[in-house]
Amino acid sequence: MMAPRTVEELIYHMPTVEQRATNDWAKGFAASVRRQSRRRNWRPSPKQVSMMRRLVSEMFTDTEQEGEIILIE
Repeated sequence: MMAPRTVEELIYHMPTVEQRATNDWAKGFAASVRRQSRRRNWRPSPKQVSMMRRLVSEMFTDTEQEGEIILIE
């Protein structure tokens, strides 16, 4: 099992989450986090961190958008 992602890692992935979002709410949330993260001493709330983890996790586990993975031997 992997260790939970750090807040910095989650923020790093927010632009990609924003680009790949399938609904306006997720796109807006990622954009908002990205903007807020530029403010000095800003830290996301526990609820925001939880949602960021969920969105990033979905981004890495959602293979439907990426198409089929072809393994080369």
